[in-house]
Order: sequence, then C-alpha cells, then structure tokens
Amino acid sequence: MRITRTLACLALTFVGNVTGSAENWPQWRGPNQDGVSLSTGFPTEWSEDKNISWKIQLPGWGTSTPIVWQDRIFVTCDDDGQNLLICLNRSGKQIWKTTVGESAGNRNRKASGSNPSPVTDGTHVYAYYRSGDLACLDFQGTVVWKINLQKANGRDSLGWDLATSPVLTSSAVVIAVMHQGPSYVTAFDKASGKTLWNTARRVDAPGEARDSYTTPLVIGKPGRETIAVLGADYLTGHAAGNGKEVWRTATLNPRGRGNWRSIASPVYAGGMVIAPYSRGNTLTAIQPGKGADGAVSNISWDIDIAASDVPSPIAYQGKLYLCGDRGDVTSIDVATGNEVWTTRLPRNRYPFSASPVIAEGKLYATRENGTTYVLELAEKPKLVATNALRENTYATPVLLDGKVYLRTSDFLFCIASMP
Repeated sequence: MRITRTLACLALTFVGNVTGSAENWPQWRGPNQDGVSLSTGFPTEWSEDKNISWKIQLPGWGTSTPIVWQDRIFVTCDDDGQNLLICLNRSGKQIWKTTVGESAGNRNRKASGSNPSPVTDGTHVYAYYRSGDLACLDFQGTVVWKINLQKANGRDSLGWDLATSPVLTSSAVVIAVMHQGPSYVTAFDKASGKTLWNTARRVDAPGEARDSYTTPLVIGKPGRETIAVLGADYLTGHAAGNGKEVWRTATLNPRGRGNWRSIASPVYAGGMVIAPYSRGNTLTAIQPGKGADGAVSNISWDIDIAASDVPSPIAYQGKLYLCGDRGDVTSIDVATGNEVWTTRLPRNRYPFSASPVIAEGKLYATRENGTTYVLELAEKPKLVATNALRENTYATPVLLDGKVYLRTSDFLFCIASMP
C-alpha cells in the first residue's frame, strides 16, 4: 500500500443520515449506510441443516438486498416479465405481492431486473427497477404513486445492469443515474411523487468510466442533508433541498482510463466520505465541502491499495474494512489511511459480489456460491466459521435482532441460533 497524498484531517459536523433505528434495516447497508448492524445475538455457524429458522422460495429471480421494518420484510424480484415487490412477516409468510411495471430483464448472468434494494421510512416503501420504474407503496401493498425515469429522461446506456438503490432524505426519495448518456441526480417528493429537482451531472469521464452502479450517500442533519454521489471519475456533493452541486473532488481518474466504471459505493466515516475507485485499486478520503472549483484541498488521504471493485467498504469504530472480490480483507485506519492488517479468506473460484456486514465485532462476508465466512475482528483477525449453503448469492446479508436474512437468487433464508 502507498500513501500518495496526505493532508490534515479536520473534524466536521456531518453525520451519517440515520433512517430508522437499531431494530430496523430500512435500506441497503443498514440503518446508517455503513454496513454495520446495531443488534446482537447472531449465530456464527450454519449449514443447510443447521440453524435455519426458515427458508422460502421467492416468486422469481432477483439480486436485491431485503429491507426490514418492525415485523415486515420487503424484497423485490422478477416474475414472468413483471417487477414485483413482496412483503413478508418475520416468520417468512407472504403478506402481499404487488406488480410494479414490466421487467427489463438482465444483461449479466449475475443480475436481474431487480438489482436495486428498496428503502422505507416506516410509512411507505420505495422500489426501483432496471426498467426505470420507481414506485411508492404503502404497507398494505397499494401503489401510492409510480413514475418511470427512463420514459421521462431517456433510456440508460449502462454496459451492465442498473444497480444503484434509491435513498431517502427527510423529504425526498433520490436516484442517481450515471451512464454514457446524459447523467443526472433527481429527487421526488416522498408523499406525492412530484419531481422536486433534477440536476444534470456534468463530467468529462471517458467511455465506460461514465457508467456507475453506486448508491448515493446521504450525510448531514435532517433538513440540511448533502447527497454524495460517486461515479464517472468524481465524487460530487448535492444540496438535498434543491439538488445544486455544492462541491466536487478533482478527478479520481487523472490518466483518463476509459474502463474505470464504478461499482463499490462510498461510506461515511470520521467526517469524511471514503470512495473506492480505479476498479478497486485506490481508496480516497474526502472532506465534504472543503475546496472549490475542483481543487484537491478536500482530499484527506489517497492510497493505492488492492481494495474492492464490487463489495462496498464498512466503517466501524474508527476503521475501514474492505473485502476484495477474491477475499482479501483489509483494515484501514480512518484518520490516516494507514493499513492496520490484511488477511486472506480461503481461496475459491467464486468471487464476492455481496458487500460485507459487521455485527458484534465480527465480519460476515458471502461469496457468490452462498458460502459466508465469519471473521473475528481483532489485532490478529481470526476466521471463526465457514458456512456453505450452495446457492447463487449476490445480495448483501441483513443482520438484525439476532437473525441473518440471506437472500439468494431464488430463496430467502432466515438464520438464527436454534436449540
């Protein structure tokens, strides 16, 4: 690892946007968008015949991560050419399923028309699909409003399948669309679906580098949030109230590489947005709101590291944890960018697409073949368990109230310590 730029780290008042509480998992990556569970009592070992509380077959193919609010689980999938949103109770019983437009299918064998994860504010749930359909539903499964972003703004030209998930501010649901066509960030009133703003995201990224599959990050206090958007060679910050771009970094692609599409999403830690980039070869810490006109004074540190191309980093207790696509797990000090340790999970021909999650000081990382490794985080990290389910798995695990909800391509598992 090589530190290429180091500037003073300044404490800021920004905090990760919290939607929900410790008892809920309202969005992809958990309550604080940082990949950390606030619950306890999780199993560390399971198999096809051990610690499986229940397993249900979903109506169709999908790769999105479920969300959980109190006694409701929401998950999207494709079924017979339709986009579905399904609601289950915590026992795995289906309460309702609602069709949200026609599925656009998939380009990549790992993906589906239902890659984005839904998000909820506890009153409504918002679901977004590769077809461009964005819908707001109430907890009874009734569509409150629905729009199609691609009909309104043009079809996306992504080389692979749309994956960015919607995020919520105090008043809006926000979507980032970054591709080789006109890119934009847009916000809709949560209650009515009315367009609040639509901001063009102008960049000079070449070729495929304009394609981004990342999910925006909401930071700041409710009513004064900033939306951090990573992709097309820049991290930009947008005022949640009007969408205006209020800051941006210098290019993260100074050599103009044409194939640097971005997949792993940023995370907020230590007053900084941490951005993985360069197809998983760099990690950059940015101070929101510092610098202007593309100046680099808002870069706290920038390191060359075999980081992560697809799984997103975790921020936990002053450290960043990266799980590389092949299984190299690295701990980085947030304040300095220095490597704390690196360890290697058992090698396998299947890579990691799901992002890791931390709970109770342990990292849970799931391979595409359904095997989840549990790594105890310590000065010398220790592999606690290797749990195989032999299922195609691309969705991030949900760890909540002592249970692991693991969505595979065809099934949803509830894993818990059984007597």
